[in-house]
Amino acid sequence: MENKSSAYDDSHLLSLMNKGEKEGFDAIFHKYYRPLCCYAYQFVCLEDVEEVVQDVLLGIWENHEKLFIRTSLHTYLFRAVRLRCLTRIEQNTAIRRRETHYWKQYMENTTVNPDEFQTEELIKRINEAINQLPEKFRQAFVMHRFQDYSYKEIAETLGVSPKTIDYRIQQALKLLQKDLKQYYPFLLLLYQIHRS
Repeated sequence: MENKSSAYDDSHLLSLMNKGEKEGFDAIFHKYYRPLCCYAYQFVCLEDVEEVVQDVLLGIWENHEKLFIRTSLHTYLFRAVRLRCLTRIEQNTAIRRRETHYWKQYMENTTVNPDEFQTEELIKRINEAINQLPEKFRQAFVMHRFQDYSYKEIAETLGVSPKTIDYRIQQALKLLQKDLKQYYPFLLLLYQIHRS
């Protein structure tokens, strides 16, 4: 619950910002940035948190002349961050759906037989790439993809949140895709490495 002095401070800072005085915006930014990041992390993965919060805060500065807040600044910012997080979740889901569709189409239409490749050499190359991943990414990736641990089980084992595990695995996939791009369709076929 906001106390009266905090609401008064926010009102003063908003007034400064509405007049185009950047110190008003800077004070709002420093006051709310970390709390908003903590709040956003309940909804989106770590790599999206800062971008979401920065978008909301920069949005109020860019629109400071016509910004009209009916509720408190505190309520307005947290509500805006929540809505932006929900939008980001929808965007990420759509991107993942498109990527999965793309690779399914690619595999259905490809005329190359994976048996034409030296399987042992390919597996060796994949293992080398996995071993070169940063330790935290590699650990989460191996536990999920090869030991059949769920995100929740990995998170409990490592003492972190499931969102952190999701982030680590997605980063591992990005690094592997970059490192093994010439093998990637066959990587998908052999290890079913795709975003679920």
